[in-house]
Amino acid sequence: MNLFSDIRTLVITCLEAMTAEGALPEGLAFGPVAVEPPRDAAHGDMATNAAMVLAKPAGQPPRAIADALAARLVRDARIDAADVAGPGFLNLRLAPGVWQDIVGVALAQGADFGRSDMGAGARVNVEFVSANPTGPMHVGHTRGAVVGDALSNLLAFAGYDVTREYYINDGGAQVDVLARSAYERYREAHGLSPEIAEGLYPGEYLIEVGEALKAEFGDQFLNQPESVWLETIRNFATDRMMGMIREDLAALGVRMDVYSSEKALYGTGEIETAIERLRAQGLIYQGVLEPPKGKTLEDWEPREQTLFRSTAHGDDVDRPIMKSDGSWTYFAPDIAYHYNKISRDFDMLIDIFGADHGGYVKRMKAAVSALSNGRVPLDVKLIQLVKLYKNGEPFKMSKRAGTFVTLRDVVEMVGVDVTRFVMLTRKNDATLDFDFDKVLEQSKDNPVFYVQYANARVHSVLRKAAEAGVEVTDAALGGADLALLNHEAELAMMRKLAEWPRIVELAARTQEPHRVAGYLSEVAAEFHGLWNRGNDLPALRFIQEGDHATTAAKIALVRATSVVISAGLAILGVTPVEEMR
Repeated sequence: MNLFSDIRTLVITCLEAMTAEGALPEGLAFGPVAVEPPRDAAHGDMATNAAMVLAKPAGQPPRAIADALAARLVRDARIDAADVAGPGFLNLRLAPGVWQDIVGVALAQGADFGRSDMGAGARVNVEFVSANPTGPMHVGHTRGAVVGDALSNLLAFAGYDVTREYYINDGGAQVDVLARSAYERYREAHGLSPEIAEGLYPGEYLIEVGEALKAEFGDQFLNQPESVWLETIRNFATDRMMGMIREDLAALGVRMDVYSSEKALYGTGEIETAIERLRAQGLIYQGVLEPPKGKTLEDWEPREQTLFRSTAHGDDVDRPIMKSDGSWTYFAPDIAYHYNKISRDFDMLIDIFGADHGGYVKRMKAAVSALSNGRVPLDVKLIQLVKLYKNGEPFKMSKRAGTFVTLRDVVEMVGVDVTRFVMLTRKNDATLDFDFDKVLEQSKDNPVFYVQYANARVHSVLRKAAEAGVEVTDAALGGADLALLNHEAELAMMRKLAEWPRIVELAARTQEPHRVAGYLSEVAAEFHGLWNRGNDLPALRFIQEGDHATTAAKIALVRATSVVISAGLAILGVTPVEEMR
């Protein structure tokens, strides 16, 4: 039940009636008409821009349209008042029964309250994390993993068929560096001093890999040239690193549906097939690129290259797909990989990249546009940096990782739920400050604590109500006389709960799971406010001694609050707590 969608449907119905009567001209597009919460809650429960967006195409003053629309809207039993403000904004006040009904719907639908069919089963591939298999996941990967997982949860809740995918970058030079680094730890396992040259991975996590190599291969690679051991150790170390990464993801509560390998694209014809598809469209050619901006002519050596005409699909410059030695550039396998995803009949692709991949967005969008003939949209989300603090100072690197703070460091210090929630408190393209002290602070300034405390308070009330003889099952509470919930503070709580289905669709449409975290903070604030007002006004206390009917209605509202908080936390991948210690 999306009340905002229902009222928008009512507005459109009234506009159609006005058109049929000749009050509005034929052919008006009602798509831009919206019904939303007003910017100032004092103006009403909902507001519509109908008169403002229709005035110009209708050739009428907005206030004239608003007045006529208001007169029709108030005929509906759900609308208590429709007031025209300013040049033609229309503010609506709904009957209390509309808000009270939300409680019953939430109790009846339970965990499915707010679930939408907006996605209509469209198949979406969300590729996220895709960290190089060269070591444990760092804190930047952590944020990308949480955003990708929460976005996947959100889209599934909004009616999409979601596939979570990890692309293993195991075909580039970085895995050769991994092999050489692991070889030094293999030598170390045999009692030799490792030579961790500049450019190799210094992390202690490779000590275990060196020991495992010794156990598997003995001393057969000692004092052997790289050509003898590189491929074997590269495959062995890559498998070990992917095992570590899978464990990291599991520790964060992230699961993947598909793991795809870059290496598997080579020698299979997949890269060639994708490039030939582009060639057939006249998008592959031999040419010379202009010098990059900022390069002097002395620094630039023009040469003929095999290029993808990505400018034909919105890119700034065409992109090379083959090196001068005839091998593929890093872009070529990525083209093939996305062609593979298109061939799997996804309706939409979402890639979640680190902020350092910003220059990669346009070329990848161009490739997907060309390969799918514009059928499959690609949306790229860039994950900005996470700045770590402890005791007011930047948090230092992990010795185990060698150069960075790992996912495990963060989870072990603050827990999975805190990690996930905090990573979703800001939009993905905004830098995030993660203060280890503040995220564990028990105060209203800590959104994780504030939301969890609200849910714990709910369950405290439910336990006390049960002790007082109130049946607190959803089925029983659903039969309460909700008309008894008539105080403005209670109505405000119900209005906030009624926004949940709208928030789900809005967050899914914009692909912004942080909106869910923000909304949950608002729900928590509303509930804590209601709780605190009960300390001063006995009529607002949840348990009314001697008045079973009123108590049942109030407990129904409390339980509906928990339904919404739990549904929102489930999308974020956070477990709701029932007791605070």
